Amino acid sequence: MMKDKPSSDHVENWECVYETGTPYEAEMVKNSLQNMEIPCQILSKRDSPFNVNIGDLALIFVYVPIEFAEQAREMIDNFEAPESDNGDEEE
Repeated sequence: MMKDKPSSDHVENWECVYETGTPYEAEMVKNSLQNMEIPCQILSKRDSPFNVNIGDLALIFVYVPIEFAEQAREMIDNFEAPESDNGDEEE
């Protein structure tokens, strides 16, 4: 039985900025990063021959070059944050 949660692999000069269990979510993040001209790659630990999509057995990681990591995390935080009402709109 696995005791430790699978983690992102160390990839020289690249940093994991996002982790998910669903391929479409990883692709959405990748597309958003690419639209901002941030290079990125997806690393999937999903066991594709058996199509397992259960929690830690199907983790998918999004990597960016280290020099883009901070910018990528900010974009992802904004992507995930719910829109707030800033009060500038008139009714």
